[in-house]
Amino acid sequence: MSQTPVLSTSPFDPSLITREQLLAIIAIQTEIAKVGLDLGGVMALVVERAQQLVGGDGAVIELVEGENELVYCAASGIAAQQIGLRLQVTQSLSGLCIQTGMPQRCDDSDVDARVNRAACRSVNLRSMVVIPLKYRNNCIGVLKVVSAKPAAFGSADQTLLNMLSEVLGAEMFFAAKYAQDELFYRATHDEMTGVANRALFFDRLRNLLGQSRRDDCYLAVLIADMDNLKKINDTHGHTAGDAAICELAQRLKNMVRVTDTVARLGGDEFGLLLHPIESRTALERSVQRLLDEIAQPFLYKGISISLSTSIGYALAPDDGFDQDLLLEQADKAMYAVKRSISAPADK
Repeated sequence: MSQTPVLSTSPFDPSLITREQLLAIIAIQTEIAKVGLDLGGVMALVVERAQQLVGGDGAVIELVEGENELVYCAASGIAAQQIGLRLQVTQSLSGLCIQTGMPQRCDDSDVDARVNRAACRSVNLRSMVVIPLKYRNNCIGVLKVVSAKPAAFGSADQTLLNMLSEVLGAEMFFAAKYAQDELFYRATHDEMTGVANRALFFDRLRNLLGQSRRDDCYLAVLIADMDNLKKINDTHGHTAGDAAICELAQRLKNMVRVTDTVARLGGDEFGLLLHPIESRTALERSVQRLLDEIAQPFLYKGISISLSTSIGYALAPDDGFDQDLLLEQADKAMYAVKRSISAPADK
């Protein structure tokens, strides 16, 4: 038997909000403002804070992509490993939220016909509240907080999240707008590869270190450096070497989440910021996946060229919160890997 849909006819009811909750909303809005125009950073912060705000087990930001899909672009808690999950707008409660422009609530996903049960079970959620993210009446996505328990949320939670979504929708719109603005983009991205540049990398590192310290969560700092660039330049020419650098940048970008950062620090050296990371073991698995993907040859003008990369890392808070020391440790670890392999040095 299908559950009776729970709809919000009054998404904002001030009488449901306590003074402490209102102060919490203001504090989150202040944190969002401090992150600035970093879209990934804003989304990562909000899912963490939304989960805490209403006592959920996880939270997700889903953004509309194309005409028919919603994509998990940021996630926390039990949903953290589902970034990149795609749902059809017509087959999920989030899609109904987008279509109606109204908050939605599910008290039990096992009996609610409106939800995508396969997706719910993959996240291990039983109840959720979904709030539209709007800017000037355009729905750009949803903020969803989930729980492993049935009927975990009520009208007060819906009101709180609606208040948060109002500032979030505008902030995300402007962050996305400025990220696409040519002058802003050129100031923050590497011209050759299209990934973040050194300045944006350090700006995001500072923000994420502060967030990691506040939330007591892991931040991984990685340094990746090509092993065989000199050989590629000598054998196939410098244009092939540039193509190899661009290929490496694209593979790194394709392998990480939207909330992570890939930046070209200079030459054939890249920096990565992975946040949040569950543990050192999870980080080691991520590094191995990166290495496996990078090791696949790529074609340049019909020629198969092998790629090889050394990666070193540091993990906050285990390795501290000092920016320079974390980078130094990651860099030393990367060179230790370089010395341990048999490929000829190209530095």
